[in-house]
Amino acid sequence: MASKAIRRRPAEKERERHMETTMPESVTAPLLGNSAQGNKSEGYEPIPDFWDGKSRECLHWVHIVSTFITQSARKIVNAISEFGSFLARFFGCSCAPQSSQNAQTMLIHLSPLQEERLKFLRQRLNVPFDCSAVKHQDALKELWRLAYPNRELPPLKSDLWKEMGWQNSDPATDFRSGGFMSLENLIYFARNYPDSFHRLLHKADGERAEWEYPFAVAGVNISYMLVQMLDLQSENRRSSKARVGFAQLLEDDEMAFDNLFCLAFQMLDAQWLARRASYMEFNEVLKSTLGQLEQELTIGGVSSVQNLPSFRMLRR
Repeated sequence: MASKAIRRRPAEKERERHMETTMPESVTAPLLGNSAQGNKSEGYEPIPDFWDGKSRECLHWVHIVSTFITQSARKIVNAISEFGSFLARFFGCSCAPQSSQNAQTMLIHLSPLQEERLKFLRQRLNVPFDCSAVKHQDALKELWRLAYPNRELPPLKSDLWKEMGWQNSDPATDFRSGGFMSLENLIYFARNYPDSFHRLLHKADGERAEWEYPFAVAGVNISYMLVQMLDLQSENRRSSKARVGFAQLLEDDEMAFDNLFCLAFQMLDAQWLARRASYMEFNEVLKSTLGQLEQELTIGGVSSVQNLPSFRMLRR
């Protein structure tokens, strides 16, 4: 299903190629040239026209007037453009305080427990997926068993993996950005929220697009973008409001990131359906989803992912 969703239809390519190769020369040649040649008779001599001189003089004045109009129009357009730039700068300055307020950072104070859990999380996200590691191979097999409990486990390289939403027959090639932790996130999702996991995997909710987002690769992207949004690789004491909110979640939930991943995935699918999006809009939907999640993390007074407003969408 996933591979079908991301491939361009071959019939369209073939039709375009056929049109290019079968186009007659008469279509590409200058039409006026062809017309002149086709209408020309042998021995034809044009009769001198009394009005030729007058016509040339009129054309000369028409050329002068049209040049003046063109130059005037260009000056008017430039003036409007400069005025528009001025308005953009003016309103941009007036809106700047609000934008800077949303992006402002604050000094974060971490408890020893939060420090420990953040450190462990950084260790996890720095582990790349290694297709030669038995632990990583076993994790991939476990994901298959959780996704398709009644089906036989395929080889680690098989086109059957594409049904889960991997882009290639070898899933190992899709972990570049998310690393091993993104696979752990998917397994956690399947174990702790099996209902939501399977509904998203099988695209069971709503009216689906013809070109759907690939489930597994979407999970890898969500994991990676969450790390970027929360700036988890940074040890800077100055943090965004979202990162401060996430640190508060870690105080009571060592698996806060994994739970946040599950929630983000469910939110993404909900926005996908609401927008009636298709494959090429995936990045836009993901960005919008993370923006919504970031706002929920900045509410304040939220001690667990389960207390976030959108958590009610998740099904166990």
